[in-house]
Amino acid sequence: MEADKIKDSIKRAARDLFRKFGYHKTSVNEIAKKAKIAKATIYKYFDSKESVLHVLLMDYIKTSVDDLIHTNTAEVDEEEHLSNLIMKTCRLSYTVCNEFIGWDFIRESTNSQDFLKNLSNELEELLVHSFTQLEGIHRHETYQQRIRFLIKCSKSIVFSFAFTSVSDADVRKNFVSFQKEILPYLVKAAILV
Repeated sequence: MEADKIKDSIKRAARDLFRKFGYHKTSVNEIAKKAKIAKATIYKYFDSKESVLHVLLMDYIKTSVDDLIHTNTAEVDEEEHLSNLIMKTCRLSYTVCNEFIGWDFIRESTNSQDFLKNLSNELEELLVHSFTQLEGIHRHETYQQRIRFLIKCSKSIVFSFAFTSVSDADVRKNFVSFQKEILPYLVKAAILV
């Protein structure tokens, strides 16, 4: 039980510091200090600062995906439901990048881009699995492939916006553009094929 408390303390300290200063500007020493433990203790529970971030993000994403999938499932139709799901997922991706990692680090670091690619692939798997478990949703293989296509396309477009935007205002503008001008066609393609 003590181990769980220590691990939770490390995660809480890291989450607070990552959100306040960004992943890149937070050191393992600062996490240890905030958690009131020795730096070596962190390495007893986590391989690296990146693994602390990964655990934090996966906890956050799993909780958020569950909320995304099971909230407002009584929308008018499947098309509206998918559009809303994709936009909520895009906002979740934005929040992860904005609050935990920091845009400057993401744009400048190859390691962070690889990390985000792996993380987004895990998010994609969670979404596809969760979405296909919903009541009344088509579960055949072709449908799952189309949902995966929709998520992959949306993810690629949204991340390209994030990496090429100069400011947060540009990112928000691109999200609105994506929602109004691109997403409806992607959803129709996924449903009508």
